[in-house]
Amino acid sequence: MPFRFLLILTIAFGFLGGFGEPLLAQEAGRTSGEDAALTAEHGGEEHHPLPLKPAELFHIGKFTVTNSMMVTWFVAAGIILIAQLATRNIKPVPTGLQNFWEWMVESLYNFLESMIGKDLVKRTFWFFATIFIFILCLNWFGLIPGVGTIGWGHRAPGGFMVTTPLLRGANADLNLTFAMACTFFACWVVWAIQANGVGGLIMHLFAPKGDTKGVLKILMIFIFFIVGWLEIVSILFRPISLSFRLFGNVYAGEIMLESMARAGGQFLAWLISIPFYFLEVLVGFVQALVFMLLTAVFTLLIASHDGGHETAHH
Repeated sequence: MPFRFLLILTIAFGFLGGFGEPLLAQEAGRTSGEDAALTAEHGGEEHHPLPLKPAELFHIGKFTVTNSMMVTWFVAAGIILIAQLATRNIKPVPTGLQNFWEWMVESLYNFLESMIGKDLVKRTFWFFATIFIFILCLNWFGLIPGVGTIGWGHRAPGGFMVTTPLLRGANADLNLTFAMACTFFACWVVWAIQANGVGGLIMHLFAPKGDTKGVLKILMIFIFFIVGWLEIVSILFRPISLSFRLFGNVYAGEIMLESMARAGGQFLAWLISIPFYFLEVLVGFVQALVFMLLTAVFTLLIASHDGGHETAHH
């Protein structure tokens, strides 16, 4: 997997998430006045669930850096560092970190090749492998103790209350998941044009399928013209569905872990949270796999041709 693509994508995801901040999360967080009203309504008991809006840490000019972006950059730097260490001294018989890295990349390559075929995987593997590794590491990094619980706050009757966490689960921020989905959409357009050409892409969407003649052929032209517009609407909604699926599952997992910790009180919180914690480890892997599989299938559907490409195994 070319390291330049890994570097470009991981850094781009973080910055795109930052630029999406004013658009996607401007009204998501509650103000301090609303928090105070809720506190008074519940008899002075403070409760701060994970807000939809990530906390702002500092600004670089007009560019806002949030706690979820910090996690994105930490994870991106870690992946790049591990990849460089694993391939710094390539040995004919791999051992240690090189052995693990080659096993992971080769397993992903063989898996994708069996699904989308040899020709397509050679052109797209760099993206699918990067997106899977990146999302998986982000999901698991968000489960490390201290993420979301270390930061700035104030003392409360029940102990210290963190109101501005230093770090936050990155995929629990809609800005990042939407940035990744938009990046895939841009790649999808390029791959679709490379595979079909502009005219071929239009024919792929609107041309009637099958061998028909006479009045039936005219009817099929009209039907597939309507279906083509429905397909365009479906394609345009793919970034939204991809981003909300990943964000919703990770955000719900964060809320569930917090709720279980509160249900256990001060002494049993760790015990009650253990099974849900390992459940989130599994969910983090499944969601990374689902995101990669959906993007790969969407690419296969537009780039495959009858007899033009190698048929993928199912």
